[in-house]
Amino acid sequence: MKKITIGVPCFNEEENVVWAYKTIKEIVDKDKKYDYEFLFVDNGSSDKTRLLIEKIAKKDRRVKGVFLSRNFGPEASGQALTDYSTGDAVIFLPCDLQDPPELMPKLIKRWNDGYDIVLGQYTKTEDSRFMTLMRKSFYGLFKKISNIDVPTNVTGFGLVSRNVIEALKSLPEKYRFNRGLMMWVGFKRFFIPYQKRVRKNGISSYHFFDYIKHSERGLFGFSYLPLDLIVYFGLVITILSFLFIIGYLFTVFVFGNPIKASIPLMLAIVFFGGVNLMALSIIGKYVPVIMEETKNRPVYIVDEKINFKD
Repeated sequence: MKKITIGVPCFNEEENVVWAYKTIKEIVDKDKKYDYEFLFVDNGSSDKTRLLIEKIAKKDRRVKGVFLSRNFGPEASGQALTDYSTGDAVIFLPCDLQDPPELMPKLIKRWNDGYDIVLGQYTKTEDSRFMTLMRKSFYGLFKKISNIDVPTNVTGFGLVSRNVIEALKSLPEKYRFNRGLMMWVGFKRFFIPYQKRVRKNGISSYHFFDYIKHSERGLFGFSYLPLDLIVYFGLVITILSFLFIIGYLFTVFVFGNPIKASIPLMLAIVFFGGVNLMALSIIGKYVPVIMEETKNRPVYIVDEKINFKD
């Protein structure tokens, strides 16, 4: 009998974790074709999430818990689920259940049809128009400047096969953008449309600036176009500056000095100063990526595991 791991990332989800477990359990208990395990990863919650997971695990031996020593960011939860899952396939399902667990049978069916990556792609969400526009703008830009195609309105909710899990585990990088990595490894993919539900309990811990930081992981982890633009722009400016100097010297020798005011010089200083600052800022965004990789720190640290054999 094949095993399917249901991975549930949690951060301050005390209002959702028991409800999520019961909802998922009710669905999987109806399916006798597969052996299921529940893998809850608590990413340093400050509420009762960890305590509730421990209580659930005591009653149901299929429930495994991985508790991180602190909050390491959203990418750490996904990486821990990847590292500690043991199923032939893994379903990633956030604890708030805005992504419907009722879609799991369809995910499994497509997996049986031969697809290694089966992801949900939502067609409707309760996000504001501003956030919807920002998300579409990011993915539109990301598609144009990166070397991979990350589909719009795909959050990571879905199923991946063991082949994909092993491929993701083999990637050594620390500065991770899991949605991008999942597309980068390749394999046969299928997307299932669905409607994203309203959060039932609690408040999302993910805010606007978290989205900004997350988008930077994608842009600076999968694209070198900003650096290329600096080179090309610098080359154009250098050529134009050289031509201007030649033209200016010719004008001075033939007609005398035609520029008497300091305003053009001030504008030139401000312009080139801004260009230099922008170039340094872009390079500065890549420096933390290099530092994360060279320091070789782990993506997360585990404080405790429960219901694991080893």
